[in-house]
Amino acid sequence: MDKTNEHLFYVLECNDGSYYAGYTNDLEKRIRTHNEGKGAKYTRAKLPVHLIYRESYETKRDAMRAEYQFKQLTRAAKERYMRKGQCIDEITEKR
Repeated sequence: MDKTNEHLFYVLECNDGSYYAGYTNDLEKRIRTHNEGKGAKYTRAKLPVHLIYRESYETKRDAMRAEYQFKQLTRAAKERYMRKGQCIDEITEKR
């Protein structure tokens, strides 16, 4: 799949154990950017980061919606989501 047509929601685990969720269409480049200290302000002080979860979507809008919904979850719900790969809508309804 052409990287520019791949829309990914991803979750990183930071060095302090916290999670960072984001969107990209080039995952390798985005993780490299984070670890170079040039990514999101949040991750700059929490390096290194490593990928722990990702999902692919057909559109940027869908991937960004998944990112937004994931960020609304509690940490426990985020962990369940990543462990089970559940639909975010199912988890937010159960909260």
